[in-house]
Amino acid sequence: MEIRHLRLIKAIVEEGSITKAIDKLHLTQSALSHQLKEAEYQLGTKIFLRINKKLILTKAGEKLYATANEILDKLSDTEKEIKQLIFGEVGEIRISTECYSSYHWLPSVLKQFHLLYPNIELKIVMEATHYPLQKLQENILDIAIISDPIKDENIKYVELFQDEMMMVVSENHPWAGKKFVVAEDFINEHLLIHSLPLETVTVYQFLLEPAKVSPKKITPLPLTEASIEMVKADMGIMAMAKWALQPYLKNNSIKAIKIGKNGLKRKHYIAYMSNKTYPDYFQHFIEFLQAEINQQWII
Repeated sequence: MEIRHLRLIKAIVEEGSITKAIDKLHLTQSALSHQLKEAEYQLGTKIFLRINKKLILTKAGEKLYATANEILDKLSDTEKEIKQLIFGEVGEIRISTECYSSYHWLPSVLKQFHLLYPNIELKIVMEATHYPLQKLQENILDIAIISDPIKDENIKYVELFQDEMMMVVSENHPWAGKKFVVAEDFINEHLLIHSLPLETVTVYQFLLEPAKVSPKKITPLPLTEASIEMVKADMGIMAMAKWALQPYLKNNSIKAIKIGKNGLKRKHYIAYMSNKTYPDYFQHFIEFLQAEINQQWII
């Protein structure tokens, strides 16, 4: 028996049909049938029986399938170990944030890490953006970058950086001359947000909701550039991290206003499960992320 025969049997069983196994193994139907006949000839018995148009493992097939799983798993583990010996650690880290503005700096940091650890795959899980801690608990994420921690003894938080949220208005807006704004100032305003739900919007969560204030209109607009253009046209206002806002303040068509007398500041944290065992490269990534933020990205 050859490894290709074991992969063939495993694929047929797990894919549920020869047609799906063909797609997975990238074989033609004739090549697959030929390999299956080869395997059965070498064993001296049938591996599958066709019953009601379905392929069912024989007793010998069941034994062979169990052996195939053991051998292929062992082979995969051995390949990983050899790659680690030659190229360093191999693995993946699934990461997401609770704030879309973080995606401005995150890809660049991940790219730098990949240069140092080319065999560590870093996956940004965009669909977990609004609920990163929940997805962390569900093992869909390995790391969540958040600014609103919850109490959970199984989640460890590592402080990453602090930033300040600012309101962005047009140069002609009544707020343009203000030093800061308070919740009541929003009553007659059109607030542009990146996305729903409102509970994930910082200015709503920490300013408007505690004061029981609702803006006149709220519009989700996921594109930052489109929101900026609407603000320039005096068609709305938006909240944005001060550091992310800097490139847009180079002309005088928009103004940045402090939120509250003391400003609306947020601390960002790296969150991960404390009750899990992680490979060495996981801690290396956290240390690298902290160092990169402190050296290059602190606002």
